[in-house]
Amino acid sequence: MKKCLLLLLLILGLQATKAQNPLITHMYTADPTARCFDGKLYVYPSSDIVPPKGRDFSGFCMPGYHVFSLENGATWRDHGWLLEENDVPWSEKDMYAMWAPDCVRKDGKYYFFFPAKAENDKAFRRIGVGVSDSPTGPFKWEKSFIEGVAGIDPGVLVDDDKTYLYYGGGHDLFVAPLANDMKSITKEPIKIVGLPAGYKEAAFPLKRGDVYYLTFAHVFPEEGYTIGYATSDNPLGPYTYRGKIMDNIENGTNHHSIVNFNGQWILFYHFWHISGFNKLRSMCADYLYFKDDGTIKKVNPTLRGIGMPTIGDTIQVDRYNEIGKAQTAFVNGNEPKGWMVTEAHTNSYVRFNKVDFGSGNANKMQARMASGQRVGCVEIRLDKLNGPVIAEFPIEFTGGWSEWKTYVVNLKRKTSGIHDLFVSFKAEPGNTKTVNLNWLLLE
Repeated sequence: MKKCLLLLLLILGLQATKAQNPLITHMYTADPTARCFDGKLYVYPSSDIVPPKGRDFSGFCMPGYHVFSLENGATWRDHGWLLEENDVPWSEKDMYAMWAPDCVRKDGKYYFFFPAKAENDKAFRRIGVGVSDSPTGPFKWEKSFIEGVAGIDPGVLVDDDKTYLYYGGGHDLFVAPLANDMKSITKEPIKIVGLPAGYKEAAFPLKRGDVYYLTFAHVFPEEGYTIGYATSDNPLGPYTYRGKIMDNIENGTNHHSIVNFNGQWILFYHFWHISGFNKLRSMCADYLYFKDDGTIKKVNPTLRGIGMPTIGDTIQVDRYNEIGKAQTAFVNGNEPKGWMVTEAHTNSYVRFNKVDFGSGNANKMQARMASGQRVGCVEIRLDKLNGPVIAEFPIEFTGGWSEWKTYVVNLKRKTSGIHDLFVSFKAEPGNTKTVNLNWLLLE
């Protein structure tokens, strides 16, 4: 318990990660449902907290929902509480049982679906709904849950003039058509057939072309939680299982969504690599790709995520796409809490994809570094490890490995557009540790 509390205090001190993984660092977020409305990306996650005094720490403690939006392609804005458990008209109070939600738009209105434990009801969870004129609320909550539906993890598909509610939790997943009011179902739920055996939850439907995709969390006894998917030519099924989108990543659970944003498909999911505890999770995102035959390429989780920093944004190179002969660790000294690249020796490198140089107005670069020695340099190269050098920072003694200094150098060439950065560490041959690197910044 003490370990988890310390970890919570640590994460509350972290700075925004500029859409690198994990996406949110000032609180714990799980079960992210991502939606694109009017060209803007929103994410509706659940939230994990350290249980209040007297409550068992062995289970999830989830009090409600925030909503986040992506601003300027790099920074997440927290719009605050969208719904707290004790504000649900029909739920049992203080259950901390607000699991994965969804939000969709139909006919100009936004509908937020969520599971909760109903008062005086035998069902494990019921599903409720609220309606708003804005994707960030406020929402008007229905006085009761959706009759005829008992389960968790609502996932909603808006398919032209028809809408379908998917849900489950257990060995089966279900689907039911929603009425035009989005607050009731028109037919009894049916079990989705064609899915593999085993525990399944986190049903998330989408349509691409004429193909319906049902993605879901799937537990393999020998592997644990994975993300799988199936396809059909009918939203009600039957479906054909196609395989895994993401392997188990040593998670206690995984829960996901898929969205097309600016022409690029993105997989959102959660992981607990910050807290070290699988009941305190953090949402992440990585790019997803379809093959020519419509199947989905397996996604490997990264630290880099989906953000595209530009002039004036800190470039957290510790959230790398690729690293060679170096490590990452929590920042030391009196720096704001975060991560750094460390244990970098000569010929160590870090690759950080997709930095937007804009129209070429950047003329300087900053680097936040700490070093206990005075030999070598840090080269910033474009697009390849042996690409052109655009900036070079001399390594100097800053007072020690935890004494930080910001260096500013002129860019060696005008650069515009989107490029990958390679950070290359140079020192004398041998085992000389070069420098600790916190961040870069274009100006």
